[in-house]
Amino acid sequence: MALDYAKCAKEIFETVGGRENLVSAAHCATRLRLVTVDNSKVDMKKLENVDGVKGVFDSNGQLQLIIGTGTVNKVYDEFLSVSGMTAATKEEVKAAAAAKQPVFKRMIKSLGDVFVPILPAIVASGLMMGLVEALGKAIPTFASSDWYGILDMFANTAFTFLPILIAISAARVFGGNIFLGAVIGMIMIHPNLLNAWSIAGMEASEIPVWHLLGFPIRQVGYQGHVIPVIIAVWLMCQIEKWLHKHVPEMIDLFVTPLCTVLATAFLTLGIIGPIFSMAETYVLDFAGWLITVGFGIGSMAMGALYPLTVVCGIHHMYNVIEAGMLSAEGGLNTWMPIASAANFAQGAACLAVGLKAKNHKTKAVAIPSSLSAALGITEPAIFGVNLRMVKPLVCGMIGGAAGALLGAFFHIGATSYGVTGIPGFLITLDYTWQYAIVLAVSFIIAFALTWVFWKEEEPEENKKEEKKGDEVKEPAEEAKVSDHMICAPVKGNVVARDAIPDATFAAGVLGDGVGIEPEEGLVVSPVDGEISTVVDSKHAVGISGPNGMELLIHVGVDTVNMKGDGFECYVKEGEKVKAGQKLIAFDIDKIHKAGYSSTTAVLLTNSDDYSNFMVKKTGRTERMEELISV
Repeated sequence: MALDYAKCAKEIFETVGGRENLVSAAHCATRLRLVTVDNSKVDMKKLENVDGVKGVFDSNGQLQLIIGTGTVNKVYDEFLSVSGMTAATKEEVKAAAAAKQPVFKRMIKSLGDVFVPILPAIVASGLMMGLVEALGKAIPTFASSDWYGILDMFANTAFTFLPILIAISAARVFGGNIFLGAVIGMIMIHPNLLNAWSIAGMEASEIPVWHLLGFPIRQVGYQGHVIPVIIAVWLMCQIEKWLHKHVPEMIDLFVTPLCTVLATAFLTLGIIGPIFSMAETYVLDFAGWLITVGFGIGSMAMGALYPLTVVCGIHHMYNVIEAGMLSAEGGLNTWMPIASAANFAQGAACLAVGLKAKNHKTKAVAIPSSLSAALGITEPAIFGVNLRMVKPLVCGMIGGAAGALLGAFFHIGATSYGVTGIPGFLITLDYTWQYAIVLAVSFIIAFALTWVFWKEEEPEENKKEEKKGDEVKEPAEEAKVSDHMICAPVKGNVVARDAIPDATFAAGVLGDGVGIEPEEGLVVSPVDGEISTVVDSKHAVGISGPNGMELLIHVGVDTVNMKGDGFECYVKEGEKVKAGQKLIAFDIDKIHKAGYSSTTAVLLTNSDDYSNFMVKKTGRTERMEELISV
């Protein structure tokens, strides 16, 4: 019997709490996306039982109802009618969901969004500084050579012009013109201003001042400062947006940029800079006090708690502290050994799991993740292993606390930030043996505790399953894992998404994923799910998978131009499919002869909904090998 769209929409509307509990509504290919005032007012069980709703889950502040391709848009139209709401885009719903989060979380997320894009530049400069300094110490003649001079200039450029990098990134995050943001950053370190590092030994009376209408503005730059730049650019973006709304379009191009820069520049040099640079000084003083308080007790506490801030996604706030430490005269980053000890310890705990585990899937995830953590990237180890098993996370926290305590005791200081673990040796050259001890102690304690206290729980179930064979269903734990896994639908060579020879796929516009250079012309379903889309030219299908996954499998690049020649599709829209079921057959030679690439895109079109998205396989793959976890 056909679904009654109006009845379905009305029941959803009533179950979510009516109009007073709704903020925004939109839909994508398969799901109705709602932002509610209070999710606790929603009867989830009743919502799941509404006829037409195939599943309900909460993701990133959105209540997402899986309804299906070709149906969701009709239910959505009826939902707008019964609720009296206006249509919203997917991006507007995401914005509404983000706005529901506490102010503190939004601020921390904004800091992360500002710093993450510029980390490659900071890391590159930091590592280069470490290498140049190492060569200068190892070869005294090199330290006085022209090579040293030019490489040293290359290395410190990112730190010299850090306010400009921050300003550009902040303007992008806050929705302003990135070039106007760059101008504000440049103004704050203009060569006509005294360098912020050069006034340390000057008396206040010696610092030149502009007197504008009786208001004094010190002629001092903000080299190395972080907080004043971010606040200034945030203000600039608010001014720019207001002007765009109120200035007539005919003169907007001239008036808005001019007024935005002038207003922001005066407010920055006169008010924002002095106030927030002082606030930044207090923050740095507090961080320094925390590291040294109680014979390193503060450092020990942060070494233990650091992984939890990674879990909460607020660890990027430390970049502000580290950047400020480095910007001080002769400054060193004394926060780095805390993060390094914590990260290395989590990697050690993960390695212990990988070596002790008998389950090959656990080993396959844990060992590579531990190596990643040793190089300073801990998310795979924390989210993929330690957090799920709890005890390794706690053991890693204990190891991180011990290492951080030693780091404080040794007064280790780094010459950069954004680098931890083994690469950290390059930015701690004056503390090489101390840093080695910190890492060793963190590793040994975390590894030993995990080895002793963590015990694998799955082997008994696995043995039972092997004895009973195919007659017995997979245990619940295995089924749960499979719901978060996307397998390879094609046999061939897996390449990174950005290596797919199509600009749209490579840029991630249609979601994150991989490309597969096929060896055989057969596509199978990578998950259990429902076919949401079959294109007329038979070269691509969409699949609605478990937990709200929306998959796109696209055979070849520009193969739509072949109009189905060389392709055969074995499924239709709305059909239920099992993992491994044949979907498409295609002729690789015919694709190549037509002048097209046969690289097959495997994309999770709603990958931004999954914080744990991770590509698990590169290189050659067989069909149905584990490819992507979410």
